[in-house]
Amino acid sequence: MEIFLIKLLQFVLAISLLVLLHEGGHFFFSKLFGVRVEKFYLFFDPSIWKWKGSLFKYKPKNSDTTYGIGWLPLGGYCKISGMIDESFDVEQMKQPEQPWEFRTKPAWQRLLIMIGGVLVNFLLALFIYSMVLYTWGDEYIAVKDMTMGMKFNQEAKSHGFRDGDILIGTEKGDFKDFSADLFRDISEAHEVRIIRDGQAMTLNLPGDINLLSMLKSTPNFCRPFIPAEIDTVLADSPAAKAGIRKGDKILAINGVAVDSWNEFTEQTGRLADQMTAATTAADSLRLRTATVVFQHLTPITHHPSPITQHPTPNTPDTAIIVLTPELQLGVGMTSLLSYYEPTKVSYGFFESIPAGVKYGWNVLGGYVGDLKYLFSSDGAKSLGGFGAIGSLFPPVWDWHMFWLMTAFLSIILAFMNILPIPALDGGHVLFLLYEMITGRKPTEKFMIRAEYVGFGILILLMVVANLNDILRWLGYM
Repeated sequence: MEIFLIKLLQFVLAISLLVLLHEGGHFFFSKLFGVRVEKFYLFFDPSIWKWKGSLFKYKPKNSDTTYGIGWLPLGGYCKISGMIDESFDVEQMKQPEQPWEFRTKPAWQRLLIMIGGVLVNFLLALFIYSMVLYTWGDEYIAVKDMTMGMKFNQEAKSHGFRDGDILIGTEKGDFKDFSADLFRDISEAHEVRIIRDGQAMTLNLPGDINLLSMLKSTPNFCRPFIPAEIDTVLADSPAAKAGIRKGDKILAINGVAVDSWNEFTEQTGRLADQMTAATTAADSLRLRTATVVFQHLTPITHHPSPITQHPTPNTPDTAIIVLTPELQLGVGMTSLLSYYEPTKVSYGFFESIPAGVKYGWNVLGGYVGDLKYLFSSDGAKSLGGFGAIGSLFPPVWDWHMFWLMTAFLSIILAFMNILPIPALDGGHVLFLLYEMITGRKPTEKFMIRAEYVGFGILILLMVVANLNDILRWLGYM
C-alpha cells in the first residue's frame, strides 16, 4: 500500500503541474490578446444533481475568471469566451459577438491561443531535462564497456547474433546505454558493429525488425549478461535455509543449466506460467519445490542446511528448495553495477541547455517513431491508461526520476494535444489553418459536431487504455 501511495502521489503531482502549466499557456495568450477567460480549472467539474462539481473555487474581485479545482481528475481546462470547446456552451455562441471573445479575434491570435498549451509543455520538458542534467549530470553504463557481452533470444540469433557479443553501434553511431534507444537503433539498422571473441566485426540486418516484438518477447531480443552470483541472502529465506550464501553462484535449476540471471529468471518465469494452471495446494507446492545446484566460491566453517551435503570450496552442491509463493529464492541478484563502473558526465549551467534540448528532442523523436506500432494488434494491447502511467514512477520518492518522468509526460502531453483530432488543441489548429488558407471559417454547427466526434474518440481511447490496465492486472494480457 505504501508503494502504491508513493507512486500515486508522484503521478498526481506531475499531472497536476503539467495540466496547470498547459492551461496556463492558453490563459497567457488569451489575456495577451484581450480575450476573456471565464474559468481556469484543475480537473473537470461536471455537475451532479444540484452540486456544481467544484471542490474549490475562487473569483477575485474585479476579475472575469473563476479559478477552481474540480472533482474529476482527468485533466483540466481553460474556458475561453466565444469558443466552442469541451464545455459545449452553445448558448453563448448564439449571443451577439463581443470584442473580448475568442471568435472576434484575428486568426493568427486565435492560433497562438490554441498552441499556447502545447508550446508551454514542450518548452517545459526541455527546461526540465536541462536542469536535470545541470543538477545530477548524466550517469550510465556504456554498452561498449559491458565486456561480458549480451544474451540474445532466438530471433536475435537468427539475425547472426551470438551470446557474449559486445554491442558497439550501428551506421547511426555508437550505442550509449542499455535502453529503448538501443533496441530502436537495432530495429532500424542495416549494419551493427560488434566485438566477438575479441575481434571487431559487422553484422548485416534488414533494417525493419519489429521493435514491439523485440521489447515484448520473452526473453527480450537482447539483455546484458549478468552472472548468476548471489549479492545478498535474506534471513530465513528459502536460500538461507538451504545454506546459500552471499558470493555463491547458481549453476542449475530443475535440471536446466544456467550461467546467468537471465536464464534463472526465464526458468522461474516458466514456473509462474505453470502456476496459473495449479488447482490445488499440492500442485502449487510441487511447482514451488525446485532442485537448485549452486557453488560456494569461498570456504565455509559450518553448513546450516540439513538437506544438503557439506561442500568444499568450488564443489557444486544440490539442494531441494521450496520457493516462496511468489517463486522467489530469497536472494539479491548482482546487477550491472556489480561488474561495471558507470560513466559520469557533468554539465555546467550553459552546457546543460543545449544538452537538455538534444535529449528532449531525441525523446520526442523516439516516441513519435514508435507510434506506428499503435495500429497493430500488439500495439493496441500495449496502450496504457492511468495505471500504466503511474507505474512508471519509482516505488520510493526520487526527485531525479520524478523530474525525468514529468518531462517525459510533458512531451507526450504536448504531442498528443497537437494531433489533428477535434476536441484537442490540434483539431482547433487544423480548422484555423484551413480558415487562414481559404479565408472561410468553418460553421459553428460543423465545429460543434466535430467537437462531439473528437470528444467521443478521446473517451473511446481512454476506455481502451484503462481497460488494458485492468486486463493486465487480472493477468489476461
